[in-house]
Amino acid sequence: QVQLVESGGGLVQPGGSLRLSCAASGIRFSFYVMAWYRQAPGKQREFVAFITTGGMTSYAGSVKGRFSASRDNAKNTIYLQMSSLKPEDTAVYYCKAILNSDEYWGQGTQVTVSS
Repeated sequence: QVQLVESGGGLVQPGGSLRLSCAASGIRFSFYVMAWYRQAPGKQREFVAFITTGGMTSYAGSVKGRFSASRDNAKNTIYLQMSSLKPEDTAVYYCKAILNSDEYWGQGTQVTVSS
């Protein structure tokens, strides 16, 4: 059974930082491209970042320079370090595992940026 479990969300003030984690089980983690998406209230889910099996990363323009994705294959976990957070970063953040036609999603973790 495949499971992706996100954690680390919460309430943070503008300008603050958070680190999200996504722990995977039931897949050969090191073979999968891993990605982060987010969905704000009333909006469609949008791409945030991905990290390849070799550790290369790519980011949405809205988070480039502020967010950093990483992975630890020994722990079957990916991370999203978020800095200089803005109110518009408020959303539920999801991780996704991708290998060819196989795709799996986590249940999401809420991030709220507010003073």
